[in-house]
Amino acid sequence: MTQKRRIGVYICHCGGNISDYVNVEKVADAVKGVPGVEVAKTHVFACSDASQQEMINEIKEQHLDGLVVASCSPKLHMFTFRGMAKRADLNPYQYIQVNLREQCSWAHTSDKIGATEKGIHLLRAGIAKCALTHPLNAIRVETKPRVLVIGAGVAGMRAAIMLADMGLAVYLVERENQPGGWARVTGEQGPEKQNGDQVVSALAERIRQHDNIMLYTGAEVVSKDGSIGDFTVALRLKGSETVSLNVGAIIVATGFAPYQPRAGEYGWGLPGVVSLADFRQLLSETKGRLEYQGKPVRSVAFIYCVGSRQTESETCPEPNAYCSRYCCSATTHTAGLLRQLDAKIHQYHLYRDVRTYGALEKLYEKARTDGALFLRWTPEKPPRVETKDGRLSVLVTDTLTGNEELEIGADLVVLATGMEPRQNEGLNSILKIPESTDGFYKEIHIKLRPVETVIDGVFVAGAAQGPKALAESVASALAAVAKTGGLLKKGFVDLEPLIAKVNPEKCTWCDKCLQACPYGAIKRIHTGEKEIALVIESLCKGEGACVPVCPHDAIEIEGYRDDQIMAMIDASLKEVATP
Repeated sequence: MTQKRRIGVYICHCGGNISDYVNVEKVADAVKGVPGVEVAKTHVFACSDASQQEMINEIKEQHLDGLVVASCSPKLHMFTFRGMAKRADLNPYQYIQVNLREQCSWAHTSDKIGATEKGIHLLRAGIAKCALTHPLNAIRVETKPRVLVIGAGVAGMRAAIMLADMGLAVYLVERENQPGGWARVTGEQGPEKQNGDQVVSALAERIRQHDNIMLYTGAEVVSKDGSIGDFTVALRLKGSETVSLNVGAIIVATGFAPYQPRAGEYGWGLPGVVSLADFRQLLSETKGRLEYQGKPVRSVAFIYCVGSRQTESETCPEPNAYCSRYCCSATTHTAGLLRQLDAKIHQYHLYRDVRTYGALEKLYEKARTDGALFLRWTPEKPPRVETKDGRLSVLVTDTLTGNEELEIGADLVVLATGMEPRQNEGLNSILKIPESTDGFYKEIHIKLRPVETVIDGVFVAGAAQGPKALAESVASALAAVAKTGGLLKKGFVDLEPLIAKVNPEKCTWCDKCLQACPYGAIKRIHTGEKEIALVIESLCKGEGACVPVCPHDAIEIEGYRDDQIMAMIDASLKEVATP
């Protein structure tokens, strides 16, 4: 902090979220004497328009060249205050946010004195870091007006059509020999009574007629190079032919795989035990009395949550702990289809919890009022399916009748199987999209940055993200379209400059940084008579894995340089005056 700086410090009450547990006025008074601090004030809501305007005025009037805002998590308002800094003609990368809410007030709700002292330490560290900032500019990358959509299910097809309508060229790639995915075989869906095959046919016709869409079937991605705005992707087509595509963004809509029950699980493998998908196919093909293997069907038992909400056990070492979301709605809707076919067929629905959320609750209510019998079981006592006297027998302990064990004779037992992540090892190794604990592709933040991945320019949509109903898959696809269109239509994208920097004087190229980088953002170059590492700016995320492995301390992360970190430590170690 040898250079004289003019820093403005603003501390937020957060409407009591901070000020109820931290004495914000005392924090402001404690930093007023810190070298370089010209302004130290508090605001009830620093993010409000009025507070932002007041800060903008003071930045201009006081000629401030640094800004520290002590408020909530930067995940919420970092871009808010960067935008405010720009409007005040202050470089946005000379603004530092100190998290007084999640890291201080909320963590120490029972110790206001201790929380206040900690707040002073945190703020001093933030000021020390700000004093060592310098103006930075975003890295501008030109973008190609072309998109690769991987997966031609309903989500991928819908995304391709919307992108093409925007004027972007779209390459739609499907591994199977025809588009449509699982929607082709689901038949009638939901209260809207849309037929999956008809939906697919209508979308396929629009794609066929659209000049901006090129559909590749029986194709798969075999390599990817480049970065956001300028990817080069290779496809392998039928007959081992390879096609190279140059695109600005990628949308991954590879869908899901249906859960495959284990042998013996809820009677799986016994004659008459079928999946919900197979039963729906049977209904769609029946034009009269319902029969199975030549025998009339008089009663059907549906078992819910097969392959979902599992717990770890010897027989299930890798459980699917999540809810597959669509199963309850699909099964209760099937109850209505079965009643339309033959109202005399007895229906037994064995469930753990009915999760027909939103407007789909009507399906559950209709199934109940139309005579379907619902019995609730617990994971400790799941239904048991056996054969007895040449017929299926289901034993279930029903919690709705005082835990009485009931025996149900059934001609068919239908397992409502859930969704699993599709096995895409080859594609995963190419795209390097992180996966959630459930195995589906992981978005950055479910609320703040949905459908975005940590790989800039690569988005996820549909059931590739997690279990979804068809309408939800389409909604996420359109969200990916909006993100992609916003990225490509303006012709450029600005990337964070807070990335790794290599000191060419110290670097001797040992390859350790490249091995540590999860994004492949480092390459070897020759300069003079030596080889050194070069950071590929458009790929680097500033994640920092390369820094500690460098044996010569030749790499730093801009915005988190060694001198800044040391200054923050020194500043935070200073004692706070006893209140």
